[in-house]
Amino acid sequence: MPQMMPMNWVLMFLFFVMIFILFNIMNYFSVYKLPTTKSSVKTLTKTLSWKW
Repeated sequence: MPQMMPMNWVLMFLFFVMIFILFNIMNYFSVYKLPTTKSSVKTLTKTLSWKW
């Protein structure tokens, strides 16, 4: 049935677009980020003695 071919192409296109979107969403949200805490970041304060 050649008259049904455009419908199959559209369905196949939509199918691959949905897979592509799902793949990108899964990759975007699968990144696990550790929260940084204040105790792990140490700030070095250096005292300067001005001699003037």
